[in-house]
Amino acid sequence: MQGQVWWITGASSGIGAALARALGARGAKLILSGRNVDALDAVAADCATETLILPFEATDYAALPAIADRAWGWQGRIDGLVNNAGISQRSLAVETDFAVYQQIIGVDLLAPIALTQQLLPRMVGAGGGQIIAISSVAGIAGVPLRSAYCAAKHGIIGYHDSVRAENEHLGLKVLVVAPGSVRTNVSRNALNADGSTRGESDAAIENGLSPDDAAAQMLAAVDAGTRELIVAEGAEAAIAALRRSDPDALFDRMSAMVQAGYAAQMKATNAS
Repeated sequence: MQGQVWWITGASSGIGAALARALGARGAKLILSGRNVDALDAVAADCATETLILPFEATDYAALPAIADRAWGWQGRIDGLVNNAGISQRSLAVETDFAVYQQIIGVDLLAPIALTQQLLPRMVGAGGGQIIAISSVAGIAGVPLRSAYCAAKHGIIGYHDSVRAENEHLGLKVLVVAPGSVRTNVSRNALNADGSTRGESDAAIENGLSPDDAAAQMLAAVDAGTRELIVAEGAEAAIAALRRSDPDALFDRMSAMVQAGYAAQMKATNAS
């Protein structure tokens, strides 16, 4: 990846920041995007490579053509795109405002589609490149308290699988990643039923993989030409596998989780 140009969204923390450090260590030049400029600057300082800080609001679709022009014009190409920016949810569907669905699907699904559509003709025209799309185990299996997030992350897989099918023979490689619990701020930043920020982490997240370990697995998958990678362990890896091998068994397990008080436990965490 020496000398390649990679654009990472959601680069200010978590998986995005870890990928930036790992790509920078391999000699890639980096375009770092997000909303928090100070955080992006801090990530850039950790990356021993040339960087462009390119902050933007993910759902400002009208601004994307000019933003993509600036990104492409920085080095005259983009070799890799990481669609990573996103926001999660912790609320029952029956209690969730429709505005929450609009916000999460806008940020997690429509925004990466809009950005990819800006770059896709240029990357294909330049002979291809690599896209890494960060979905989730919740993009493979519908899990409780994440109906909007699941809808968006399922969509990420479907969209990028189609892009791969259409363009792989033209040199464009697509890796879809489905992480389980990784130690990030995803749970703290998740939305409640009314759209407020949760502000609390989950035990599963706090005990999850480190972002650096997750990033290392992702880049190893890029090296190997892998098309789909599940970055999960234990029960979360089993959930993804069960969705494909025995869906009814998974549906029963998810229903039983809620009946056993999973949702109530999450509400108690929010209230504490």
